[in-house]
Amino acid sequence: MSEQLVITSSDSLLSEVAFKPYRSTVERRVVPFLPAPNEPQTMEINTPWGTQLTARKGDFLVSEVDTPEDYWSIDPEIFEESYVLVRPGYCVKKAVTLLAPLTDVTHGDPDEVVTVVSLEGAEEVRAGDFYLAKGIKGEVWPYPKEKIKDVMTPAD
Repeated sequence: MSEQLVITSSDSLLSEVAFKPYRSTVERRVVPFLPAPNEPQTMEINTPWGTQLTARKGDFLVSEVDTPEDYWSIDPEIFEESYVLVRPGYCVKKAVTLLAPLTDVTHGDPDEVVTVVSLEGAEEVRAGDFYLAKGIKGEVWPYPKEKIKDVMTPAD
């Protein structure tokens, strides 16, 4: 049995992945994570696919409008460079996201479990259910395959 594949933003295999540019087509909810000094300065977030991410003080918590309980955290510097506020509590992503099927990395095996190390933590996902996303700072994260058709469109 081989070792589980772990992908990080500095992984050399990223240069071999045929990423394609996509743009988000939806408005999202956003709130800053600003705990009081006497409160915990981090927060664990449980994703719908069963992994746990860590939000840090100053991160932005972003969710789809119709699923506000399923949010993810974004580093404040990346948020400022990638999103624009359209009205209080709502944003749109202005930056292009690079996407490639995770099965491109697993040589077509949709059942292989892959660990993708994002800025918020390591996430174990089934390759056939996710794309590999790459952001403006080279950061990587798993992107749910079923969300792409609903919220993304190929960029020119």
